[in-house]
Amino acid sequence: MSSFRDLKLWQVSMNLVTDIYRATESFPKNEAYGLTSQIRRCAVSVPSNIAESSSRNNYKEFIQFLYIANGSLSEFETQLEIAVRLKYIPDIDQFSENLKLIRSMLSGLINSLKENQPVRDRN
Repeated sequence: MSSFRDLKLWQVSMNLVTDIYRATESFPKNEAYGLTSQIRRCAVSVPSNIAESSSRNNYKEFIQFLYIANGSLSEFETQLEIAVRLKYIPDIDQFSENLKLIRSMLSGLINSLKENQPVRDRN
């Protein structure tokens, strides 16, 4: 891998960020520093942690940042659910495909890294 930009996982995550920025443009103005900001930060955190993980020098750090990205994805899903309950967006269907794909790709990359991790870097 020459760059995090080459990772399909990062590319799909970036698409999710642009999708949520567009979707939150219609949120009420009184949510600018509340849910709008929070949901955007969660979304941005996913590709940011993927990018940061790829620059780490060892497997443990790489995997740790991928787990953080996975946690941000769960937080993002929760924020989406809140937005649905508040009727700011009709449903999360527009994000579901990317969410599933990102979660699957994160799990696959984490598992692959764990399996190929040198013995000295385990634990």
